[in-house]
Amino acid sequence: MKFYTRRQTFALAAGTACLAGATAAWHGQAGAASPIMFRMYSSLPTDENSSHYVWYKGFKAALDARTGGQIVVNFFPNSQLGAESAAIQQVRLGAIDMMISGTSIWATITPEIGVLDLGYLFDGWDDVGRVLGGQPGKLLGQQLEKKGNVSILGYGYSLGARNVFARNPVKTPQDLRDVKIRALPVPNVMATLKAMGAAPIPMPGGEVYSGLQTGVIDGLEHDAPTVLASKFYEIAKFCALTKHIYNPIVAVVNQASFNRLPAALKADFLAAAAEATDQERATAKVSEAKAFEALKTLGLTVNEIDRAYFRQAVKPVWTAFAAKYALAAEVLHEIGAG
Repeated sequence: MKFYTRRQTFALAAGTACLAGATAAWHGQAGAASPIMFRMYSSLPTDENSSHYVWYKGFKAALDARTGGQIVVNFFPNSQLGAESAAIQQVRLGAIDMMISGTSIWATITPEIGVLDLGYLFDGWDDVGRVLGGQPGKLLGQQLEKKGNVSILGYGYSLGARNVFARNPVKTPQDLRDVKIRALPVPNVMATLKAMGAAPIPMPGGEVYSGLQTGVIDGLEHDAPTVLASKFYEIAKFCALTKHIYNPIVAVVNQASFNRLPAALKADFLAAAAEATDQERATAKVSEAKAFEALKTLGLTVNEIDRAYFRQAVKPVWTAFAAKYALAAEVLHEIGAG
């Protein structure tokens, strides 16, 4: 017998209620067949500071408009269906149909996709979109399909580039030397920050604020909307625009789940995903600009920094990663960073 935590039991009950309600509504239409039900995982909340939710909201609207409710995708935010590391295994098996997350988590199954966590690969979000819409995105998608049993529906944007936010000013690359920066606990992110001269510290997101308060860390690297939402600016009052990583988000669907759809609905499903991706990308750019405006009014000091210096410093990280994975070397070559 399988036992569930209280949180899992609540999530399952909520999901069942959503499914029952949607099914009842559908059957209320004369002669209508039952809709095809999907479940979609996210680790983030349902608000406008969540790139995951922004993508889902656009996808749902486009899907409803195209299929008239023939496909219902129920969204489970806030890790209701378990931790991300466990969820990707459930998506591989088809126990969860869809997932939206940062690309980083998929490196545990497809290490090559970790190439997107290398620093200073991109000059901005338009560059990210160009690359992932071309051969590099295709190569990584094929590898994820092969190893992860999922298909990529779209690469979206995080709500901003990752910058350094610190308790003390970081105006030059030398100012970052040995500064304790909470970094996303992902190998290439940690390696990038170390190459930049910082002392990267892996730490759960829920401990960052207290870590700043107590001095366990001197700062963090993150996007502006997250810093605003989490109120990290109350302690980390200085931002260096390092723009070191533009790591995208990715929406995927289990291949067997997708193949349950009739051919006509597959086309609508993919078209809705493309619409959602375009809309989310546009929203992400606006969200970052608005967040920085708000942070400045709250007392955050923002300064430019020598990104060309950092780009040269992290190149050995690219070389080391390319030496481990042939596909990563090919992607870096296609990007023009090899």
